[in-house]
Amino acid sequence: MTLFEAIILGIVEGITEFLPISSTGHMIIASSLMGIAEDSFTKTFTVSIQFGAILSVIFLYWKRFFQSMDFYYKLFVAFIPAAVFGKLLNDFIDSLLGNVAVVAYMLLAGGVFLIFMDHLIKQKTEETDDPISYKTAFKIGLFQVIAMIPGVSRSAATIIGGLTLGLTRKTAAEFSFFLAVPTMFAATVYKLYEFYQSGVQIEQHQITLLVVGNIVAFVVAVLAIKSFIGVVTKYGLKVYGYYRIVIGVLIIVLMVLGVDLKIVD
Repeated sequence: MTLFEAIILGIVEGITEFLPISSTGHMIIASSLMGIAEDSFTKTFTVSIQFGAILSVIFLYWKRFFQSMDFYYKLFVAFIPAAVFGKLLNDFIDSLLGNVAVVAYMLLAGGVFLIFMDHLIKQKTEETDDPISYKTAFKIGLFQVIAMIPGVSRSAATIIGGLTLGLTRKTAAEFSFFLAVPTMFAATVYKLYEFYQSGVQIEQHQITLLVVGNIVAFVVAVLAIKSFIGVVTKYGLKVYGYYRIVIGVLIIVLMVLGVDLKIVD
């Protein structure tokens, strides 16, 4: 992986991590198109630059992280399902990370589902001061488990979960952002630990790639979050649903035409 490729992937991560369009899916597609080898460092890099993205949430919503311990307890409750299933299904999830076909079909199916749910769920305009109970937090955490399949989108799953449980678009989106912090932090630490345990020595240029990728992801994610809240509050999720369908169909057409979109070994 070159420095240029690391910057491109950082941009892709920053734009897509908090949008309901699947950051993992876009990272796999971007890596494939650039011909980046699918090795242990590439997989580690793909997950680890999420750390830069989660820092953007803390940067933008830092006051919320100093409100009360109750805030952290609810995030922990919502995080439990992903922690349990992530550990149990780790090998299976890894086997899907290089599968562009899975990403394409999940993007397409998810797009149709987003449009359907956007029409089905009526937008709430009022809410109590603390609409997220522990029960609601746990249920949103269960929705997050679905997003372990590449192409589904963690933010799409958790936002849809929040909406079906009666939250407003803004509250559902913000809780999705907050839940990303423990979830993505744990995933990053675990991947780095796996990389260390594999016995592969990380080289100086790889450290540089990780640092640059995280910085780029942070800056771009800050801009993406600010834009997303306004769009989803005003227009809902259907805009992203249409985008997912277009990208999913495009990838499927390319595969049918014989274009090699698999990540190079």
